[in-house]
Amino acid sequence: MTRRLFGTDGIRGLANTYPMTSEVALKAGMAAGRLFSCNGQHRHRVVIGKDTRLSGYMIETALTSGFTAAGVDVFLLGPVPTPGVAMLTRSMRADLGVMISASHNESRDNGIKFFDPDGYKLSDEMEDRMAAMIAGPSDTLMVSAENIGRAKRVESAQERYVEFAKRTLPRDVRLDGLRIVIDCANGAGYQVAPNALWELGAEVIKIGVDPNGTNINLKCGSTAPQTLCDKVREVRADIGIALDGDADRVVIVDEKGQVVDGDQIMAVIAESWHKRGNLAAGGIVATVMSNLGLEHYLRDLGLTMARTAVGDRYVVEHMRKHGFNLGGEQSGHIVLSDFTTTGDGLVSALQVLAVVVQTGKPVSEVCSRFERLPQVLKNVRYANGKPLEKDAVIKAIDSGKARLGTKGRVVIRPSGTEPVIRVMAEGDNQQLVNQVVDDIAAAVQKAAAG
Repeated sequence: MTRRLFGTDGIRGLANTYPMTSEVALKAGMAAGRLFSCNGQHRHRVVIGKDTRLSGYMIETALTSGFTAAGVDVFLLGPVPTPGVAMLTRSMRADLGVMISASHNESRDNGIKFFDPDGYKLSDEMEDRMAAMIAGPSDTLMVSAENIGRAKRVESAQERYVEFAKRTLPRDVRLDGLRIVIDCANGAGYQVAPNALWELGAEVIKIGVDPNGTNINLKCGSTAPQTLCDKVREVRADIGIALDGDADRVVIVDEKGQVVDGDQIMAVIAESWHKRGNLAAGGIVATVMSNLGLEHYLRDLGLTMARTAVGDRYVVEHMRKHGFNLGGEQSGHIVLSDFTTTGDGLVSALQVLAVVVQTGKPVSEVCSRFERLPQVLKNVRYANGKPLEKDAVIKAIDSGKARLGTKGRVVIRPSGTEPVIRVMAEGDNQQLVNQVVDDIAAAVQKAAAG
């Protein structure tokens, strides 16, 4: 097994197909257990959470077997958001946290994310070490019979996360009088998110809260917000909140049924925290995919915007290194390091709700901070090979950049979780942006087919 075992967000793939098999999960549990149980003489422990996918039972059982075989005690959290796993890893003084989820992917996929004792995703170096151990013999990873670990269910995991999320709101803020539609994508947040909002005083209308193992992210959640838009208009709600499968990202819908993406959410929180003196390092961290309109808006506020590669792990790495406390992605991964170590959809939504309550303004006004520059994204699927290395593709990319000049950007990147090339361009001329993306996408498609 090679570095390819780990993508940009842990191990991920089609359930019951390499690498998302019981065999790999078993070895991953053994390897992670041995890797993180080297320090100290205390009884080592791991917390394991999951979303609602059918294959979660299979992966959870295999991981548990691997960890206990390595002498680590296992605490099973059940369905809980990814940020809940990160939080409980710290709270329960675990040596390691694990989330079983493929996030926004369809139900047939699954994944395994690992968190260190401080609740942060593992570095490339640690993943490389784990991959090497997984590729090695099993007998070097197992402990003696008398040192095998134990496993138990943690019945209070969801309640602990709800209390944590509620405490991130300013003390003088309640949600009384607000009608909120929450779409939990039939995923990990299907119980905790509605409960937290209701306990804070809101009138809550729930959708996407009937998981059956195969309907996670199916025509619902942050990647398919149309159902939420329709529901907000139908019940005349003040706001709609859509989470993804593991609830680490959020999309908001205003009272008019219009979608608000992660860039606008970051703008709302950045300005609010800046005015209160709570924004660290004089700006935020975003990725290469965030809209130029956000960058210009922050500049006008006297704030900076650092850009990283796509992936919340890279956003978090830059935040930690340079002292930022707000960062995120256009897709809705928002990292608020005063509270969390990873993206948290519910906590991010609560920060927006705090601004709505404190200003008394409708969500459409609160969440319309800047005008987006025209931005177009196309995904080109490929079977194998490296189409981005072909001369025709390189020429098409160079040509597109030249045509947009200083008034636009071109971003080309392979997905870290699926065989897809993402082609994005933005600028102040919609027609030109469309042409540039179409030309590059066509070149990539042709190269992939050849």
